[in-house]
Amino acid sequence: MKGEVAGTVPIKVDVEAEKSYFWCTCGKSSNQPFCDGSHQGTEFAPMKWTADVDGAKFFCTCKQTDNGPLCDGSHNAL
Repeated sequence: MKGEVAGTVPIKVDVEAEKSYFWCTCGKSSNQPFCDGSHQGTEFAPMKWTADVDGAKFFCTCKQTDNGPLCDGSHNAL
């Protein structure tokens, strides 16, 4: 099951190696692309993702990616 579309473009995040990020899977967070707890009471939970290297990553906001939490271009089909 996929979350609500929160946006139609990915968000660039400069990640730090070995740091964990909690990606919003429900689409309701006001802190996109990350979880703010808005999923409470639903079947959704944040996805923990840990960066392996420092650098820029593009996090999905449409919540339709098959490569969560990173964008795979699924927003182009919306």
